[in-house]
Amino acid sequence: MSKYEQIYHKILNKIESGEYPVGETLPGEFELMRIFDASRDTIRKSLLLLVQNGYIQKSHGRGSIVLDFNRYDFPVSGVISFKELASQMKETVSTDVICFEKIHPDKRMSQLFGINSSDYIWLIQRVRKIDHEAVILDTDFLNAQIITDLTKEIAQDSLYTHIEQTLGLTIAYARKEITCQNINGQDEQVLDLKNHNMVVSVESCTYLDDARLFQFTSSRHRPDKFRFIEFARRQKQV
Repeated sequence: MSKYEQIYHKILNKIESGEYPVGETLPGEFELMRIFDASRDTIRKSLLLLVQNGYIQKSHGRGSIVLDFNRYDFPVSGVISFKELASQMKETVSTDVICFEKIHPDKRMSQLFGINSSDYIWLIQRVRKIDHEAVILDTDFLNAQIITDLTKEIAQDSLYTHIEQTLGLTIAYARKEITCQNINGQDEQVLDLKNHNMVVSVESCTYLDDARLFQFTSSRHRPDKFRFIEFARRQKQV
């Protein structure tokens, strides 16, 4: 990790801990240079990363203002595992693996992954519980030629930890589609839907850094529990 990325994470920790409160300004560039023993260029790169990720706003005459950015929401554009997100939440969070199989792909999955019907994919379904209520159903299909040596215990813990730390692969980006859909039979069976007759559906195709698709996910959420957010920054038109 480069020095400016290290400083970015250190400042981010101070923001998330409240040491740098929302609405206040960060120390000036020269003070940050002193604190982190870094060049002005390095500090500016760290601040730019904070700007790009929506944590601060640079204001002429005021400096770097800390923005209110709720990290408990589900970021639309981020590629983050549920375990990573859960670590930021105050609520009680758990996962139940209700399906773990190695199967041959159907026509849709064959076309999506670019594999033959005789090849294999993983089918994993996990129910996510928050404060003991089942509010998310995640269905994952993974290319078994790329993602090897999976176990139910890994699925229970974290797929991304296995992919990145054990297999040494780099997860790069995802394409997502978000829709509202009527509930189906499985939703009724495994989710605590209360009186809701619709779910928020998020379908994601996730790729490695070499542009190979390794995962397709269908994630169905009870609509009252989550809001999906994106931090958008207007680009100057030329």
